[in-house]
Amino acid sequence: MADKFQAVVIGGGPGGYVCAIRLAQLGFKTACIESRGSLGGTCLNIGCIPSKSLLNLSESFHKAKNFSKIGIEVGEIKLNLQKMMENKDKAVSVLTKGVEFLFKKNKVTYFKGIGKLKSNKEINIIGLDNSQTTIESDNIIISTGSEPVSIPGVEIDEKIIVSSTGALSLKTVPKKMVVVGGGYIGLEMGSVWSRLGSEVHVVEFLDHITPGMDKEISSEFMKILKKQGLKFHLNTKVEKIVKNNNGVRIDTIDKTGKKEELDSDVVLIAVGRKAFTKHLNLEKLGIELDEKKRINVNKKFQTNIENIYAIGDVIQGPMLAHKAEEEGIAVAELIAGQSGHVNYNVIPGVIYTTPEVAAIGDTEEQLIEKNLKYKVGKFPFMANSRAKAIDEPEGFVKILADSTTDKVLGVHLIGPHAGELIAEMAIAMEFGASSEDIARTCHAHPTFSEAVKEAALSVDKRQIHS
Repeated sequence: MADKFQAVVIGGGPGGYVCAIRLAQLGFKTACIESRGSLGGTCLNIGCIPSKSLLNLSESFHKAKNFSKIGIEVGEIKLNLQKMMENKDKAVSVLTKGVEFLFKKNKVTYFKGIGKLKSNKEINIIGLDNSQTTIESDNIIISTGSEPVSIPGVEIDEKIIVSSTGALSLKTVPKKMVVVGGGYIGLEMGSVWSRLGSEVHVVEFLDHITPGMDKEISSEFMKILKKQGLKFHLNTKVEKIVKNNNGVRIDTIDKTGKKEELDSDVVLIAVGRKAFTKHLNLEKLGIELDEKKRINVNKKFQTNIENIYAIGDVIQGPMLAHKAEEEGIAVAELIAGQSGHVNYNVIPGVIYTTPEVAAIGDTEEQLIEKNLKYKVGKFPFMANSRAKAIDEPEGFVKILADSTTDKVLGVHLIGPHAGELIAEMAIAMEFGASSEDIARTCHAHPTFSEAVKEAALSVDKRQIHS
């Protein structure tokens, strides 16, 4: 007899494991199937967490090399890349084991293997040892995440031609690295290796980096990254990538037709990600996909088979761990008959470079496209006492508010701890705050958050410190 569950989640990433825990909290007999052998998905294992570890460690290395400028005399600074990678791996191990503990605590059954849909209520599990098990469930939630996209004709070997996975585990610092794609992942990993000593070139097909970001922030971001030593090739397409005895050659062509060859030790392909659904057997069950091969769902996250749901990177929307988590909790509560929801207008995005970049809500370009009238409030960190005191004065806060109602429509930050500051704005926007509400809220001094208050004051041109 097959084991029977009330709910089974396929995929143990941020969306999947959170969904499984919430289902268990709500009283469902729950199981989670994960093929990686460790929980946490791309985020914990080969994404968000290891990259943030390396971003932090590389920034510490960079700061240490410049200590003498601020009156701290030290000896010769050396990079021990192996120890740095061990530190990164330790952080990953601790967190993935932590999720396993949470499963035990909440009595979630954990299957290590690939889950394949056999019917709308049966799942076949191919274990890591190739054993086969079939389980049954009243409800099935697909949360199998995403995988990197490559360029046609280019095979990623994770040694010389790498995705973000390989870029997180290089054995030596490449003298030169070419990053194909000027989005979040490429710029974060480019920043890591630039700080550790690589000459980093970024090739971007568009005329700006970070597609979809507010153009003013994007422009400022690129200026800062250029000052840090990153080199940009905009309006440029990669035609061919060829391995050779020296590493790899990247053939490019810009929009004027000018061709250029870039020789590099390593090339990072960071042109996006796609839904990972290849082992699920979706075709057999007739589960509908969209034109990008993502699973179609309704407002309750149901596929066209009502007891099969999907969340996270396999459905429409930004491929962000926190978006998947929100959907995981929402679908669990909906299955339990509660009113779970996700406000897609208030999902923050963060780039963890130095300085950090964060955004929520509409950009100026989107407001213009929607023909909405708006006011802009801006405040530079150059005029923020905390930022000046610790010599991190780059960037600014930008608040967009409705011209008539003063409701905050979008917030865009580039500067110190932007990823933390955006949380205040997420709460404000979730409750429909006006810029006046933020401006009249007392912010501690001296803090970076005062820049948010001043930007809110600036919406009505009454900022104090600039």
